[in-house]
Amino acid sequence: MTTEPDRPTHARSAANPDADRLDELAEHPPYPVGLRLTGRRVVVVGGGHVAQRRVAGLIAAGADVLVVSPVLTPALEGMLAEITWREGRFEPADLDGAWYALATTDDASVNHAVVQAADERRIFCVRADDAREASAWTPATGRHGGVTVAVLGNREPRRSAALRDAIVGALVDGRISTGSTVHSPGVVLVGGGPGDPGLVTVAARQALATADVVVADRLAPRELLDELAPHVELVDVAKLPRGRAASQEAINDVIVARAREGKRVVRFKGGDNFVFGRGYEEIQACEAAGVPVTIIPGLSSSISVPGVAGIPVTHRGVAHEFTVISGHIPPGHPDSLVAWDALARLRGTLVLLMAVANAGAIAAALVEGGRPADTPVAVVAEGTMPEQRTVLSTLATLADDIATSGVRPPAIIVVGEVVAVANPGHYGVRA
Repeated sequence: MTTEPDRPTHARSAANPDADRLDELAEHPPYPVGLRLTGRRVVVVGGGHVAQRRVAGLIAAGADVLVVSPVLTPALEGMLAEITWREGRFEPADLDGAWYALATTDDASVNHAVVQAADERRIFCVRADDAREASAWTPATGRHGGVTVAVLGNREPRRSAALRDAIVGALVDGRISTGSTVHSPGVVLVGGGPGDPGLVTVAARQALATADVVVADRLAPRELLDELAPHVELVDVAKLPRGRAASQEAINDVIVARAREGKRVVRFKGGDNFVFGRGYEEIQACEAAGVPVTIIPGLSSSISVPGVAGIPVTHRGVAHEFTVISGHIPPGHPDSLVAWDALARLRGTLVLLMAVANAGAIAAALVEGGRPADTPVAVVAEGTMPEQRTVLSTLATLADDIATSGVRPPAIIVVGEVVAVANPGHYGVRA
């Protein structure tokens, strides 16, 4: 009695041995492995968008990349300082000395020839248009916290990418731990961005997840503080406008003292550490105390808030420069370091931070210095937050419009013709 096997036999049919071979290969799952490509030759055949996506990762891995193609995308041309390009059609000799190969053209016959030449040389090869014939598959890859996640979804790239994104997302928000035991004491200066917690960087979230102590000001994205582990000490160093405030010296003292206790201290600030954030004073305090300090930049509200409000700080033919100014001291004050008369002569965009209280005096100084009184102005209050609103004005009416609208800090004030470009219905056609 003959029993049929549970799985197909490996005998190849005389009619179509290649098809049988592919069916045989499909029976077995791939063997996952991480390639260390630093300094090793990798050949990419094809110069289109698929190659463009693969080459960037190969460069990041330190590979010696040879691209073989008659033409390249503009992006690949921009990488010529980092890759070698042989202009022309593929020849089997292109694979000599290679450790790894990728067939990424839109010509099936060329891709088949690449795989065949790679097999003859025992070089693992990816085939972008038909993974069944390839000896290697490219996984959907993501990285977080020193961990590389690579997913192979049985030749289903969308499924692989979706699963990759889910895993990396869980690592970022802490639902899955990387298991890292690295927990060095010291201070990490973290820029939290303009306020929306979705606009903080991945690095910022990572820092918060490893903190023993978080020293936060009032403009740091407050929703993220609710995600801190129960053991994390939260130190409030809010500086309220013309109200209760922690002195900079007190902030320096607390971050240094906690770090000296062997703790990992995250100084969590709004915006960017170095855009009117006094972050460098905190670095100086740490350096003087011998405390290690690292910096994680944040998205500055000076650019991001106008952007979210739909106002470009530059625009072709309208503004060739933009200047960011602190308005916490009015023009004419003995402590002011701003040359308002020089700013008034600029034709580009002025972005004013911390300027709500002094907006009227600043507008008057700009007009006195030569800026037209009808220059468009936008005041974006609570930028990136649910309460965000924009008040449109001019230099002539700015003080009254702020008072009438009840604008309170935080707010970004944008001065210049870019405001009219973004709001033509309000300002009409301007010469």
